[in-house]
Amino acid sequence: MTFSEENYLKTIYHITVVSHSEVSTNAIAEMMETKASSVTDMIKKLAEKDLVNYKKYQGVSLTEAGKLAAKMIVRKHRLWEVFLVEKLDFSWDEVHDIAEQLEHIKSEQLINKLDDFLGNPTTDPHGDPIPSRDGQILKIEKQLLSELSANQKGICVGVKDTSSEFLKYLDKQKIALGSKIEVLGKETFDLSFKIKVDGIVLTISNKIASNLFVETT
Repeated sequence: MTFSEENYLKTIYHITVVSHSEVSTNAIAEMMETKASSVTDMIKKLAEKDLVNYKKYQGVSLTEAGKLAAKMIVRKHRLWEVFLVEKLDFSWDEVHDIAEQLEHIKSEQLINKLDDFLGNPTTDPHGDPIPSRDGQILKIEKQLLSELSANQKGICVGVKDTSSEFLKYLDKQKIALGSKIEVLGKETFDLSFKIKVDGIVLTISNKIASNLFVETT
């Protein structure tokens, strides 16, 4: 596959994980910031390789082969992110763009050795699950912080927004994966949250709370 074909497969996979349904060409075009006509051309190529199912006006879905190929691209991306953070001391807001380049390395042997070298991690620095070498994904029971009620507690296990700006904001607030969070109250006027993070009281917006995944304790 070309780099472009791999990027399309990964994009379709990510949208499918969220929507759990067939993906429209417009949704793919919006996420990839390209024209719908360009998406249609690429989808036809992927369909010829039996990587996607495509019927005009009915959306796109990954075949089993396409789903596994997409998972392997995601696997490489997330393993490289772990390597960059844990071994090269990059911060979690710096690694996405670099991993976007490294994910296209073809050597399966290299990726499996990288996996073993890192101790076979199950999640990346943002809390997203890393597919195993046979495509299995560990299911993590999690919910958005915004869904919790007063006095509920949880541990931060991931972020919905992986943008550099959001991750830098979390760094400033000392919120990271593994942080213990308790909801102290919720403001009815603007839906902001008063929380305690590892013993420190903070007020955060509903937008922030809606982008933090927690595992309740």
